[in-house]
Parts: sequence; C-alpha cells; structure tokens
Amino acid sequence: MISSILPTYNRAPLTFVKGEGSWLIEQDGRRFLDFGAGIAVNALGHAHPALVQALTDQAGALWHVSNLYNITQQQALADRLVANTFADTVFFTNSGTESCELAVKMARKYWYEQGQSDRIKIVTFEGAFHGRSSAAIAAAGSEKMLKGFGPALEGFVHVPWGDHDALRAAIGPDTAAVMIEPVQGEGGIRPLPDQCLQGLRALCDDYGVLLIADEVQCGMGRTGRLFAHEWSGITPDIMMVAKGIGGGFPLGAVLATENAASGMTAGTHGSTYGGNPLACAVGTAVMDIVSDPAFLETVRARAGRLQQGLAGLVDSFPDVFETVRGSGLMIGLKCKLPNTDVLQAAYDQQLITVPGGDNVLRLLPPLNITDAEVDDAIARLRAAAEMLQK
Repeated sequence: MISSILPTYNRAPLTFVKGEGSWLIEQDGRRFLDFGAGIAVNALGHAHPALVQALTDQAGALWHVSNLYNITQQQALADRLVANTFADTVFFTNSGTESCELAVKMARKYWYEQGQSDRIKIVTFEGAFHGRSSAAIAAAGSEKMLKGFGPALEGFVHVPWGDHDALRAAIGPDTAAVMIEPVQGEGGIRPLPDQCLQGLRALCDDYGVLLIADEVQCGMGRTGRLFAHEWSGITPDIMMVAKGIGGGFPLGAVLATENAASGMTAGTHGSTYGGNPLACAVGTAVMDIVSDPAFLETVRARAGRLQQGLAGLVDSFPDVFETVRGSGLMIGLKCKLPNTDVLQAAYDQQLITVPGGDNVLRLLPPLNITDAEVDDAIARLRAAAEMLQK
C-alpha cells in the first residue's frame, strides 16, 4: 500500500523536531551536528535570530498580495541584489527549478526578439544538476533523471565536463546560451577552474552567446564570495539563485543584465508566490549578513580550517577517503568505500552529511559555523572512519 507521502525519496530513519544554530535535535533527544544544512539551504543555520525576527515581523503585517501589485519587501531585496552583483534586474521565484525554467525562457526569448528564433539550443555539461522540471532534467541530460518521463524537451546539447574542444564544437549558429554551475553540486563538488570560466566567458563573447551561471547551490556566500563566479573575475549574463538566499525559507531568483532580460516584457512570465513579502523579508535579512565582506572573510577562514582537517583524514585513512575538493564551505570528500557506507557511519556519529555524485560525500555546513564545530565535525568523521576500518 502506498504511503500518504509519495515515496520518491529513500529517507533516512531520522525525524528532526528542532534546530539550533548548527545543530538538529532528533525526536528521541539526540543532537546531530548539521553539515548538510538542508543541502546548502540553511546558510545561517537553524533559527537564526535575525531571520526569525524578520519572518515574525512580516507575518504580523502582510503575507501575500500577488505580483499584481507593488511589494515593498521585494523591491528592497531586488535593490540589494542589483547593488551587490553584475545584474540590472531580478525576478523572484520559489526554487532553483523555477529559476532554471526562467533562465531557459529568458535566453531563448532574447534571441527571438533579436529576429533569430532558430537560436534555441543551450549547451550544458555532464554531471550537471539544474532541477527536476522537464526543462531542468533535459538540461542535465542524465538517463537516471530522464528515464520513464517520455520524450525529453528538445534544445539541449550536452558536453563532457572539462572537454574544451567538445564545448567549442557544440556552439553553432543555433546556440542561444551556455549554462554551467561554477561548482557542480550534485555532480560531486567539482569546481570549474578560474581560467576555464574565464575562457568560457571569452568563448561566449566570441560567438555572441549568452552565459547562464547556475549558482543555486554554490551562491550566497557558499564559496567565500557572495557568488562563486566572482573568484574568476567574470560575470554571467543570467544567473540562477535559490537555496541559501532564503536561509531556509523557500525563495529563488533569476538575476540578469538589462540586455539579456530585454525580451521579458509584461505577460511573458509570472509566479503566484514568487517574491512574496514573507520570503523577501527573510531574504533581505540573509543579504544583510551574507553580503558583509567581514562575514565572507570568516567563511573563508572556516573553510580553510575544515579543508585542512579533512586533508588530515585523507592521509590517515587512505582506505576510506581518496581526496578533498571544493571551494569555501562547499566541500566534497571523495571516498574509497561506497559513500553511502560513510554517510551511515557519520549518522552513527550524529553528524549530518549529504551524498553526491562520483562517490563523494558533501560537506555543506552553515556559513556561520564555529571553529569548535569544525573541529567537532572532523572528530566525528575520524570516529566514523575508524569504525569503517575495523
């Protein structure tokens, strides 16, 4: 008999009833150190007082009016995002998947308005993850996500990760855009080297193609910069954002230059809940903290401490771990043993991590993690590795 919740997840036998900072409390009272952060969503941990206050204040004033009217909280957050990024304009969504849908539409509509309606193809990369909608799974192109759902949405060209010749060959007169995660998340925490992202920007410029950055998982301070593409010194034309921007409240956005967004006029796109007062009030509170250069400097320091500790684990347990990779507090611990075994061993030590592709264990702690909590996580992973070696 099917459960009342559609069984599309293989859920761990854990039920959390409360969160405090970097900690989750299970219904039996056990405290788990959260190095998953809801898959990079809880950027400031659980029940951060500034976010709680912003949500509480807004909940007592106004929840929803729809985008038929001006929303002051939405305008405030859009102004903050424009002031702190390459973008000239913002559209608010509820999730990364919705952001992907709009990014695809925006790129194609741009060329349609330029009188080049045949430019619809979007080049994407092996190992990518852009969401679960029909467009997003077609963009990723993996058989696992596409199988059984009928014909894939047309217009996506997939190239191997890191294959520059294949990328160049895939761009033609019918190419609208290239879409890439500066750091692949689901694909196993694979950062694109700065010089490669710089080369990609130059390639797009040479061919007059739009560049879409998917920063749903790697954005909002996760790598130690507000957005991951900033490390390379380039800017995209369109950027997808979600996860950390709401600090746990459902919120996403598409940021774009005026040129790239020029085709999106009144009536071309919409969202019932996108940019509602509750979400934008919380998002502004997140921006107040995460965009602070001093905060980002602390993120980088914590990341260095964590990566150093993990490198020590790789040296100490070569039969369990293979290498450490990533950027900032978006870290992948590539395993020798099945990553699901390491995940379970970490659960046994009351440490939350997240599995990823390429047999990687993802470590995505809150950005305001403390030094003591970093050291605690390393100790718990060490204990997990010791158990696995027996």
